[in-house]
Amino acid sequence: MRDTIPRSRRVPTAIDMEQLGRTASRGLKPGQVVFLHGALGAGKTTWVRGVLLGLHHTGPVKSPTYTLLEPYYFPGCNIYHFDLYRLEGPEEIDNLAFRDYLDGSGVCLVEWPERGGDLLPEPDCLIDIEYDNGARCLTMVCATELGESICASMR
Repeated sequence: MRDTIPRSRRVPTAIDMEQLGRTASRGLKPGQVVFLHGALGAGKTTWVRGVLLGLHHTGPVKSPTYTLLEPYYFPGCNIYHFDLYRLEGPEEIDNLAFRDYLDGSGVCLVEWPERGGDLLPEPDCLIDIEYDNGARCLTMVCATELGESICASMR
């Protein structure tokens, strides 16, 4: 049964945010779409770095702010890290060939999904990161049964 109740947790440091991403990596399944909301510097890419480290990635993890997409290839499940911050309109999502990445072989982690408008699919998991007195507050919602495994891994 899907858990659509928002779950929040306080994340004191960037190291803790990265660790939360590591634990989330245990719940990743091909075909998932995860939306990451939050202001600049809130910790979205830090969480993604943790996910990748949890999958034993050893190279650098950079924000795709300028490239819009950073792909990472793993046996059994690729990770596609999108950052839509620089999009000037939702129609630009077609320039990324976003639909090509929804073939079920990987997980799409999407920062700034609101910039993609209605052209993005419904997410399986929504993660919102807000500033909270020097720390961060991460709120997650499982929007589909496929997303439940991510939320369950971070509880």
